[in-house]
Amino acid sequence: MLDDSIKTQLQEHFAKIARPVDIVAALDGGEKSQELRELLTDIATLSPQFRLVERVEPGIRTPSFALTTPEQDIHLRFSGIPMGHEFTSLILALLQVGGHPPKLAPETIEQIRALDGEYKFETYVSLSCQSCPDVVQALNLMATINPRIGVEMIEGATFEKEVTEKQILTVPSIFLNGQEFGQGRMGVEEILAKLDSGADAREAEKLDARAPYDVLVVGGGPAGAAAAIYAARKGIRTGVVAERFGGQVLDTMEIANYISVTHTEGPQFAAALEAHVKDYEVDIMNRQRADKLVADGDLVHVELANGATLKSRTVVLAPGARWRNMNVPGESEYRTKGVTYCPHCDGPLFKGKRVAVIGGGNSGIEAAIDLAGLVAHVTVLEFDSKLRADEVLQRKLRSLPNVDVILSAQTTEVVGDGSKVVGLKYTDRSSGQSHDLELSGVFVQIGLLPNTDWLKGALALSPRGEIEVDAHGRTSMPGVFAAGDATTTPFKQIVIAAGEGAKAALAAFDHIIRAPIVDSEKKAA
Repeated sequence: MLDDSIKTQLQEHFAKIARPVDIVAALDGGEKSQELRELLTDIATLSPQFRLVERVEPGIRTPSFALTTPEQDIHLRFSGIPMGHEFTSLILALLQVGGHPPKLAPETIEQIRALDGEYKFETYVSLSCQSCPDVVQALNLMATINPRIGVEMIEGATFEKEVTEKQILTVPSIFLNGQEFGQGRMGVEEILAKLDSGADAREAEKLDARAPYDVLVVGGGPAGAAAAIYAARKGIRTGVVAERFGGQVLDTMEIANYISVTHTEGPQFAAALEAHVKDYEVDIMNRQRADKLVADGDLVHVELANGATLKSRTVVLAPGARWRNMNVPGESEYRTKGVTYCPHCDGPLFKGKRVAVIGGGNSGIEAAIDLAGLVAHVTVLEFDSKLRADEVLQRKLRSLPNVDVILSAQTTEVVGDGSKVVGLKYTDRSSGQSHDLELSGVFVQIGLLPNTDWLKGALALSPRGEIEVDAHGRTSMPGVFAAGDATTTPFKQIVIAAGEGAKAALAAFDHIIRAPIVDSEKKAA
C-alpha cells in the first residue's frame, strides 16, 4: 500500500522510537479489513520495535487497531483506515507510543497527568477533514501521557451505519464517556480547558501579571503573524494574543496564489506562520479571546474574555473574519445537524444525498464542484441574477451532470424534522413565488463578517463593521493600528493581509519612536 519513497522517509522518522510498540489489529474477512491489514503490514516492517498481532475482542469495532507498549498503560485506537489527512495522526501516534517526547510545555504535561477520573473519548472524522487531525492528534498525545484517558478515532465512511444512527452531520464530532463533548477544531489547550475547570482562572492570573508590551498583536492569522515578525525584528517587546493561531487559514483547503508558494494547504501554511513567529522573541498567547479595547493614557489595554488585561504602548488589531450566516429560521437550530460551513470537512457525511450550496461566488462554486463528486445532487442557490464566481469555475460547474443552479433565489428557511435537516424554502426574487427543496444538507458559502463586535464604541468602524484604517494602518484610536480582513482595506487575500500586517507593525514602531519616552512599568502600576 505504501510506496518505497514513503517507506524510506518513515524509516528515518521511526529511528527515533525508543521502546516496543504493539499494533493490535481487529480484522475480519471484509475488503476494508484487507486494506487495513496491508497498511499495517507495511508499517510493521519499518521498525524492529513494531510487532503486529491480530486479535478480535468483544465490543471492538472492526476493522480497527490499537497502539500500545509493554512499558506503559496506553489506550489508543484507530477505527477505520487512517489515510488522507489522518495519516499524519497515525505516524505521530506511533512515534509517541514509541517513547518520542511530546512537544508540549512541562506545565501542560503535568496538567494532563494530573487529570483525575476516567475519560473515554471517541472522535468521528472524515479523511478529507482538515480540522479533524488537530483533535485526533491532541487526544492521542494526551492518552500517551495519562493512562486514564482512552481515545478512539472513528472514520465515518467505514462506519456509516453508526454515523447515521448517531445523526452525526459534522466532523470532527467528539464524544466523552458516551456524551457529546464538542465539535470542530480543538487542540490540547482547548480540551484541557474543558476538562480542568480551574485552568482558565490560573491562566488569567498569569496573563494579568505580564509587563506592558511595546507592540501587542491581536490575531494570529497572516496579518497578525507578519505584524509580530516585523515588530520583533525591531528588537521591541512583542506579544501576540489569538483565539487560534492561523485564523481562517486553518479552514482553507488549498492555497495556490501566495507568491513563491505554488501550492500548500491551510493547516500547513498556518503551522509555517507560527513556526516563523517562534523564530523571534515573541510572546504567543494562544486560545485567548479579546473582549474589549480601552485607551489609558500612554498605554492601550486589551481586556480578555477570561478576565485578564494585557497592556501595550501600541496595538495592532488583526482579528480576521468568520463565515457569514444566512440569519434565517432553522439555520442556528440545525447547525451541525445538516447546516454546515465546511464542504471539505463534512461533505463525505452526505454521500449519496441531496444537498444545497448557498452562494454563487468562488467559495460557493468551488464547494459545489467538490460536493458533486461525493453526493447524489447539488443545488446552488444564488441571491443575485448571475453567478459571481470566476469563469473557469463556472465552466467546470456547467460540465457536471448532477448540479443545478437557481439564480435570484433568496433562502427563507431551513426545514428540519426536529433532529436533522430535511429541506429548505426559498423565494424566487423575480416572481415572488415560494419554493421548497427536499435535501439533507445546506452548505453556507456567502462570504465573511469581520470579527469586530468587541470593538464597537471603541474606534471607528465602517457600516459593514470593518475597522477604518488609513494608508498607514492607523485607526481612530491613537497608538492602535489594524490590518487584514477585518479592515476597510479592499481585497481579502492572504498575501494582502500579510503585507498590511507588516505595514501596520512598521507604523506602530514609527509611532513608538516618535512618542515621548515613558516608564511603562511605572505607568502600568
